[in-house]
Amino acid sequence: MLLTEPTPLVIWGSLLVMTVPAVLLLGSPHVLREPGRALRDLFAALHRARPARSSSRSQKALDAVRFAAEVQVAADRAAVAAGQWRQRWEQAEEQQAADWQAWLDADARLRDSLAAAAFRSPWPTGTCAEYAARERFLHRVVAAAVERGDLPAAAMVDALAGRQGWDARLHPVEQQLVINRAAAAYRRRRYELSAQAEQDAWRYAGSAVQAADTLRRTAREAATRAAARRPLLSTGATGRRRRTRLVPGPAMAAVRQTQWLVLTMR
Repeated sequence: MLLTEPTPLVIWGSLLVMTVPAVLLLGSPHVLREPGRALRDLFAALHRARPARSSSRSQKALDAVRFAAEVQVAADRAAVAAGQWRQRWEQAEEQQAADWQAWLDADARLRDSLAAAAFRSPWPTGTCAEYAARERFLHRVVAAAVERGDLPAAAMVDALAGRQGWDARLHPVEQQLVINRAAAAYRRRRYELSAQAEQDAWRYAGSAVQAADTLRRTAREAATRAAARRPLLSTGATGRRRRTRLVPGPAMAAVRQTQWLVLTMR
C-alpha cells in the first residue's frame, strides 16, 4: 500500500521528522522536569548556529586582512634590509680591491729591498752617534709605514722598545728590508680579512634578497586573499583584536631571517 498510495507515506515521514526532536529532548534528564524550557533552549541553539557560521567567515576575513597588512610591513622592511646589505657588500668589495692593490704595492717594495740587500756592504755600528742615527732612521721609517697603513700601530711601540725583530743596530738597508717584509705580510693579512668580509657580505646580501622576494610574493598573495574576503567583514570587525595568527611557514621563515639580518647589521 505504501508503494501505491502516497498519503500513508507522507504521514509516516512526518511522524519520523517530528520524532527526532523528541528523541533529542528525552536524552537529557531535565527535559522530563521542564519540557517547555528544553524546547526553548533547543530552538535558541538552532537559531544561534546560523550566525556562528557568518561570524566565523567574518573572523577569517578579518584575519586575512590583518595578515596581509603585517606581511606587507615585513616585506617593506626586508626590501630596506636587502638594500642596506647590497650597499655593505659594495663597500666590502671596494675595500677588498684596495687591500689587494696595497698588498701588490707592498710586495713590489719588498722585491726592491731584496734586490738592494743583495748588493749592500753593511758595516757594524762603530760609534754611539752612528747607532743613534740608525735608531732615528728605524723610528722614522716605521712611523711612516704606520701612517701609510702598511704596519699596525703596535709596530711603532715595538720599534721604540726594540722588540719583535726591530733592531736599531742593523744597517739602514737591512732595516728597510725588515720593514718591507713586515709590511708585505701585514698587507696580505689585511687582504685575506677583507676577502672573507666580502664573501660574508655577499652571502648575507643574497639571503636578504631571497627573504625580500619570499615576503614580496607572500604579500601579493595575502593581498589578493584579503581583497577577496574584505566584503565578508562585518561593521566594526576591524576594531577587534585576535591573538591567534596563522602565518605560512615560508613567510615566517623569511620574517625571522630578515630580523636576524637586520640585527647583524647593528
